Amino acid sequence: MAKRAFNLPNILTYGRILAVPLVVLCFFLEGRLQSSDFARWSALVIFIVASITDYFDGYLARAWQQQSNIGRMLDPIADKLLVATCLLLLAADTDRTIAGWSLWAAIIILCREILVSGLREYLAALKVSVPVTKLAKWKTAIQMIAIAVLLAGPALDKIVPYSTETGIVLLWVAAIVTLYTGYDYFRAGAKHIMDE
Repeated sequence: MAKRAFNLPNILTYGRILAVPLVVLCFFLEGRLQSSDFARWSALVIFIVASITDYFDGYLARAWQQQSNIGRMLDPIADKLLVATCLLLLAADTDRTIAGWSLWAAIIILCREILVSGLREYLAALKVSVPVTKLAKWKTAIQMIAIAVLLAGPALDKIVPYSTETGIVLLWVAAIVTLYTGYDYFRAGAKHIMDE
């Protein structure tokens, strides 16, 4: 049990969970919610490293046949914690990176993550597995790129103009794809819910 809990794929997942408070800490370096350029670049580096571990923990677990129940449970939790924390920080920071109508894109993404998690948990109890679609993987990729660009935000704007605006557009694209994939999951799970 301990051997499985501390294999490399699981350690990468634990690292991704640890990245969550580190990203938050970057935005509070000055003792208050203040997103200086240094804070934003630091948060971006941590986010990118954490996102890379998301790919490698699953890949290594399959390649080395080290899948475990704790890994299957924590992997999606780590992803959702990282995404939700970054979206909330970007909505609350002093630069108001995500504000106004853009908040709806973040809300759509967060609501979908919660609803799909609940659906997956319910269906798992019925021994029904809901596979991740290719479109859902694209949604995750677009969402991660959007969050990465928005984390750098004003700091990146000084190097590449309109980076924040590009990040907001990508966030909306992710939100629209999120609605579609969320509907897809509910449609797949609806027949099992109706049978109850």
